[in-house]
Amino acid sequence: MRSDWGRLTAATIFLFVLSGCTADRYFMVAKEDLETLNQSVEEQTEQVSSLESRTEENYQNLTRLNEDSTKSILQAITEQVKKPTCPPAPKEPVCTMNQAGDNDGRADRLEGKVIVGKVEKFYLVGPGFVYDARIDSGAETSSLDARNITRFERDGSNWVRFDVPVPGSDDLETIEQEVSRRVKIIQSTTDESERRVVVELQFMIGDHRQQAEFTLTNREHLSHSVLVGRNILRDVMLIDVGKEFATELPESLPAKDNGDES
Repeated sequence: MRSDWGRLTAATIFLFVLSGCTADRYFMVAKEDLETLNQSVEEQTEQVSSLESRTEENYQNLTRLNEDSTKSILQAITEQVKKPTCPPAPKEPVCTMNQAGDNDGRADRLEGKVIVGKVEKFYLVGPGFVYDARIDSGAETSSLDARNITRFERDGSNWVRFDVPVPGSDDLETIEQEVSRRVKIIQSTTDESERRVVVELQFMIGDHRQQAEFTLTNREHLSHSVLVGRNILRDVMLIDVGKEFATELPESLPAKDNGDES
């Protein structure tokens, strides 16, 4: 009996010890230690927040320093580098007159082409007459005022005899010239066509001398005795429609057609 009581006592003590171990498993930290731990965590959180604030402040300070430094560098570059300047415009060439008094004629040129106005002095080599010629880029072939046109044959070739007006008078002078070809002309005012004789004549505008084809037709009713068309203008002359008499004929003009072309 006594032995059973001992065993019961031992079992009770064992259970008490076992329950004590279970309690220590869940209550290892004392309450006062837990409060200390919480206080420590709060202090660390405050320190982290303070560190973040200082970091942001330092970043802002560095940014301002970089901006100030960049502005200083740009200002120094602007002060040291000169602004580019355009070179002075070239002076326009000044046209000079012949001081010796010998006028060899004048014809201004652009890229090798003679600049003419809408009306120019026209020297017809052969009879030696000076006419006011109208410059017309709308006409294909140039035209000369001719009266009493008569075709004839000479040495097996076709020739033409015609009269040209003498400038400043009612007189006419007869010219004979070999026929170059004939063209069909349609008048803008009518639907009828007209076949005209074409001859080659030498002329001068300014100091420019040339041989070209002219149709012969009565221009008595027109304002100008000579019409300069595209067959002369092409690759040779440029028209400045705002000008008249942009060229000057030489004082000494050839009286005869020597067959040369210049």
